[in-house]
Amino acid sequence: MKKPWRFLLVLAVLAWTWAGAVPQAPDAKKIETGQVEAHDNGLHGYIGYDAARPPARSAYSAGMGFYSAVWPLIDAPIADFQIGLAGAWITPDNSDDKDTPLAPVGTLARDHWPERGPTYEAVFQTVEGGLGYWAGNHFRYGPPKFSMNATPQCYDYEIGSPGWSFFYSNQALPDNRLGIAQLSNRLLIPPDALPFQGNPNGRFLGYTWMALPFTESVAGEPPTGDQAWTCFLSAANFKGPIAYYIPETWSKIGKLFNYPYIYGRGLDTRPGNMGGGAMEINTVPCFQSRDARGVVYTKLPTLQFPVDDQGRTLLVQDVTYYSKAALYDAFKAWRDGGPPCSGRFDAKGAWTSALTTRTPRFDQDGKKISGVDKVFNTKVFEDNVWGLEWFNGAKNAMGRFPQYFKHAGEERIAVSAAEVPAETRLQAREFKRAGQGQPYTSPAEGAWAKPGPARGPFTVNLADGSTVTYCWYRFVDQPSFQQYAWSEEKKAKLQAFVEKIHVHWPIDRDYMAPLRRGSLAALDPALLVTPPKGLEAGYVPIVVHQEAAVAQSAGK
Repeated sequence: MKKPWRFLLVLAVLAWTWAGAVPQAPDAKKIETGQVEAHDNGLHGYIGYDAARPPARSAYSAGMGFYSAVWPLIDAPIADFQIGLAGAWITPDNSDDKDTPLAPVGTLARDHWPERGPTYEAVFQTVEGGLGYWAGNHFRYGPPKFSMNATPQCYDYEIGSPGWSFFYSNQALPDNRLGIAQLSNRLLIPPDALPFQGNPNGRFLGYTWMALPFTESVAGEPPTGDQAWTCFLSAANFKGPIAYYIPETWSKIGKLFNYPYIYGRGLDTRPGNMGGGAMEINTVPCFQSRDARGVVYTKLPTLQFPVDDQGRTLLVQDVTYYSKAALYDAFKAWRDGGPPCSGRFDAKGAWTSALTTRTPRFDQDGKKISGVDKVFNTKVFEDNVWGLEWFNGAKNAMGRFPQYFKHAGEERIAVSAAEVPAETRLQAREFKRAGQGQPYTSPAEGAWAKPGPARGPFTVNLADGSTVTYCWYRFVDQPSFQQYAWSEEKKAKLQAFVEKIHVHWPIDRDYMAPLRRGSLAALDPALLVTPPKGLEAGYVPIVVHQEAAVAQSAGK
């Protein structure tokens, strides 16, 4: 198995490649004393862990989940800032393929990343997302957000919500690239991700990706498996599944590119390959200046971490892998006419992973950073909880990543604010605040209009300063399904099954095993909605628009 930070590094490079060339820092030799320059290569690296896999690895490949800490990493919204909190990645297990490309000619990965060959396995298909701050967020408000994300077609495009990509465009995805089916009839999924209530300073959000058979496997052109990767959340005010990736999202690439070799190799069919996880530090703004002796110093935004009374930051706990015995089997039996299943993950199908860690490495503008390990290091604590151990005596307070660095040859050495000469003028410089972005819009035609919604529109104001507009769609009438020529029988069967799920699966009981230590973060209560009378089961709230908040909000 690849080390997670190497795998994550691949993903970071891909993200940068997608966005364009990485901005380069100004030439320090051209900076005069006290002249402050700005660039976006202030910090890069990973704070990660390894997760042991069960001996019967392929058996425990139907799901993965854990509880991840939620807190405001920055004290105010900053522009051009991207750091993911602790998350993980899932790819289809194609370990039997040793040399044949999975990425077809004509895809972004195949045509532009030859270094990922010969198989392109790591950039074929992924389920990603999680907690974090993204440079493309339109509505920043302080704390992080939670987002789904997937790359179904070799990074040609990404899917982050039932209508939109991963913050790359204001406009909804084309009808034939929609891939997420909204499942919950109680929770909105905005395109700019899910905000939290208040200041969740070190509370936890649980989330699990579980492969579930909402529909049967289909032979044909292309063949499609029955695995719908479904996102379950565990928050203080919401528990249960929120949405899933339609299996055809993964299978259609083979037919689209006339490449039968990859039939049956997508996430709709293959076991999920899930390793460890990490905080991915991607894009961090930086100020740079020179003192009177010509020494260059840099300044980062304040990056803060909640520290408990033992000098620890607890980041991840209860990392668990699941076999089909956890939920898939009972779910399928219910779908096929058996008794209702509770949705709780059966412990007989769960395998708790043992975590290991190592000292993280960081760089600034490609130069190694030193001295961070004198401030904190990663550690696995009792009860298999992974996090940070602080060495500066911080307890019941906020631990802070070093903010200032002194350039010494090829290294960037962490220094205190007091060690930065006043003539650099760095201490007084403030980072640009993030402004509100353009509205997310959806078309009034195509999959969004035919068959169209049953009720709405409705609006609600969120904690991130945005107003969300949504409509109630019958489950199988939501936009993501309209690209497929399914039979009326298949649609009716799926619709009837989802109605049963809405009746039998409430949002106030555990599906994941309960959190063992600490407390749960609460999602923004404005995300929680109640179906209108007559639409209590079988209808879902689909967000159709998100913009800067208006003065008043309408009812739900």
